Amino acid sequence: MDKTAEIDITVSPRSSKRDITIDGSGNIKAHLNSPPVDGKANAECISLFAKELGIAKSRISIEKGLKGKRKKLKIEGVTLTEVIEVIRGKQ
Repeated sequence: MDKTAEIDITVSPRSSKRDITIDGSGNIKAHLNSPPVDGKANAECISLFAKELGIAKSRISIEKGLKGKRKKLKIEGVTLTEVIEVIRGKQ
């Protein structure tokens, strides 16, 4: 059975830091340096998650929210629990 995680995130473009955090309520937030122009923030978001999870960028897609701050990511090959453990592990 293939593992696929679907996660809801909030992005913060033009941020001074570049990382992924989970707040006290369990909300995942991606802080990106790129501006939300010409898909740059979306590309950086995918790149950041791929780097953090140690997987290929091609295994991550944005299912919803291409033009907004709230997005749904689909990540193939990992479970939601694994994604959260990786992010929490680096905080």
